[in-house]
Amino acid sequence: MDRSEALKIVHDYVKNENLVRHMLAVEAAMRFYAVKFGEDQDTWGITGILHDFDWEIHPTLEQHPLAGAPILRERGVPEEIVRAILSHADHTGIPRLTQMEKALYACDEVTGLITAVALVRPSRSLSDLEASSVKKKWKDRAFAAGANRDEIAKATQEFGIDLWEHVGNVILAMRTIAPELNLAG
Repeated sequence: MDRSEALKIVHDYVKNENLVRHMLAVEAAMRFYAVKFGEDQDTWGITGILHDFDWEIHPTLEQHPLAGAPILRERGVPEEIVRAILSHADHTGIPRLTQMEKALYACDEVTGLITAVALVRPSRSLSDLEASSVKKKWKDRAFAAGANRDEIAKATQEFGIDLWEHVGNVILAMRTIAPELNLAG
């Protein structure tokens, strides 16, 4: 499975461009951490791209990502990627055992919060966004209320990295594709 095949799956199932951008943001964060830990960037990146591919066709916790796993298997997605995707949702009961599984869980929710903070800045850009700005918005639970801060904190702890270091890392990763995320200002 290569990146173009993963993107084909995404485009076959996802019409919402914001959801596509979310998956690209998670891909960028996963690639950042693959490099940091000496892991395979393509495997980690593809995991990030595909993690929410079925959200539009299975938009409930009962279905996502469980009902999407058979589709991924039919499309030839390696089992380690399918398992990581299944483990990124607590309700599946699939424990996160590998570094890649923990990274996906840690990178998923935080990208949404970072995006929301970037969008309310005058620049509407990641180029001048720092972790400290995200930290200020973190305390306002009404801001980006859909970003589950308890889950972000839990995921970061499971991943074994300081929360604000992680936020900074994910910002750096997302900057590398800021134009694709519509966050270049």
